Amino acid sequence: MTQEAVHTTPLQGTGRNFRSIMYDPKYRGIFFQILTLIVLVAVIWWIAHNTVQNLARSNTASGFAFLRGRAGFEIGQSLIGYSSDSTYGRALIVGILNTLLVAVTGIITATIIGFFVGIGRLSHNWLIAKLCTVYVEVFRNIPPLLVIFFWYSGVLAVLPQPKESLHLPLNMFLNNRGLAFPKPIFESGMWVVGVALVIGIIASVVTTRWAHRRQTATGQQFHTIWVSIALIVGLPVLAFLLSGIPLTFDVPVAGKFNLTGGSVVGPEFMSLFLALSFYTASFIAEIVRGGIRGVPKGQSEAAGALGMHPSGITRLVVVPQALRIIIPPLTSQYLNLTKNSSLAIAIGFSDLVAVGGTILNQTGQAIEVVLIWAIVYLTLSILTSIFMNWFNAKMALVER
Repeated sequence: MTQEAVHTTPLQGTGRNFRSIMYDPKYRGIFFQILTLIVLVAVIWWIAHNTVQNLARSNTASGFAFLRGRAGFEIGQSLIGYSSDSTYGRALIVGILNTLLVAVTGIITATIIGFFVGIGRLSHNWLIAKLCTVYVEVFRNIPPLLVIFFWYSGVLAVLPQPKESLHLPLNMFLNNRGLAFPKPIFESGMWVVGVALVIGIIASVVTTRWAHRRQTATGQQFHTIWVSIALIVGLPVLAFLLSGIPLTFDVPVAGKFNLTGGSVVGPEFMSLFLALSFYTASFIAEIVRGGIRGVPKGQSEAAGALGMHPSGITRLVVVPQALRIIIPPLTSQYLNLTKNSSLAIAIGFSDLVAVGGTILNQTGQAIEVVLIWAIVYLTLSILTSIFMNWFNAKMALVER
């Protein structure tokens, strides 16, 4: 009985090896990654090549040298000094600062409103619960642009003329041109107050950490709230008094036809700030309500069995645990508010998009301006996400 040897030609062996490589998940994954990279590079090259050709055809110079040119237009509200003789670069900085102002103030206000409305929806008081529900359902189902127009055209535009301004406390005036308030004028010794505030904040953080370590080690509590208030508020006030009260105010004065002096917050900023705050707060309220619902009911029952007051149960037991559920989705709402600030162009507020649009129309540097928009918003979103992820990690339970 003989055995016949099976002979394999080199070509057949090569084909079998090739098929085995292609069906290997490791090599197949590498192949498709390389293919994807080649396609991506080709698309980017094609876009860049067409862009360069179109710029050359239209005789448009590329680059960011235009930022040194004279702007030639005014900006209604700016946090730094600006005039029509300033450069395009400074105008963009003004737009970025205005965007940051809307984002920061809106996030703070929306968080406060949303937190209380979210808790109010769970209230045992029928009226409070229903009012909070109506608030959430109304603002959550209206486009943000419509909310902006509501505040701008339906609320602030119907306020009285400047000569008939509403006189508010603390020498403030409200009319259809905005809110006028005393302008603080800082004198030379004011830096001492700033240093005292920084020292107070650092000392408060150190005291809080010491109290936490002490309670963990001995079980003895040390209430840091009054110490923190004394350090953060009392220390700067003491420095303010000892430095000779280096602060005066330029108070607005009602004239026959207009107001003079002080500072004015225009109706454009007020409309955008109020609209984004109330709109985003409706979503935050639902996040807060869902976070509180996510805390096991047994936690509240156990705290009640120990004799704790309902307000204490909410403040000390439920809310701290709910924060671990609330914080991750809260990040998305903060990012949405920041990006929705670009709707300011609809009412003429000089944010980054509005200022950049004016520069684009004057210079024709569309690619550069759009690139600046993208970089600024991407940077703001990344920084917000980094901070919220850090805060979420600080609030997370530490596993043993």
